[in-house]
Amino acid sequence: MVRDADGSGAMFDRIAQRYDMLNRIISLGMDRSWRRQMVEALAPLGKGDEVLDVATGTADIAIAVARRYPEVKVTGLDPSVNMLEVGRTKLDDLEGRVELVEGDAQAMPFETDQFAGACIAFGIRNVPDREQGLREMARVTRSGGHVAVLELGEPYIGPLAPFAKFHAYQVVPRIGAWLSGDDEYAYLAKSIEAFPKPDAFAAMMEGVGLKVDEVRPFVFGAANLYISTVL
Repeated sequence: MVRDADGSGAMFDRIAQRYDMLNRIISLGMDRSWRRQMVEALAPLGKGDEVLDVATGTADIAIAVARRYPEVKVTGLDPSVNMLEVGRTKLDDLEGRVELVEGDAQAMPFETDQFAGACIAFGIRNVPDREQGLREMARVTRSGGHVAVLELGEPYIGPLAPFAKFHAYQVVPRIGAWLSGDDEYAYLAKSIEAFPKPDAFAAMMEGVGLKVDEVRPFVFGAANLYISTVL
């Protein structure tokens, strides 16, 4: 029986130890390239700047930002205590520059205009009120700063899109369940299907004060990078 398989912090607590491995296998390793492009989209950043990584999970993005921009401080926010614990074991020499905080994307414990940039990878899909989550990202990021969102979507580009859709809806949940011993990854296919199309999601971002500069699709639209600037 699936327990609370709704994208909640409790669900991710249960898969925290296997989360990184599952992502690599399910995406065939392509998620690394997608994440790198999201990190690059936060530029320019300089000395003394702070960056927020929402739904940081096991802190891969927060660590990547800290290494790519060695003069900035990074805060990672996530509702899953277990995911954050795994992330803290990976900080090594970055402990003074990366802080991991438990919290809700819909009510962030940060000051208005605190950050020079913000990002979220594969997490906005799990926020119950996505518009509020985006509004909070815009609030805590200063005017002119970049907000980058990387999220899975229903493949829609080109003749091979149906094959990519089959992978997302049929293969991914089965691989996840087989490798993890849990049924939580069945939630993934359902959440992708329910996520807004790129145009609709970009419009949602625009509605909370984010100017969408680019929507960059990956693998027939199976993932999309939304790059925006805070007005």
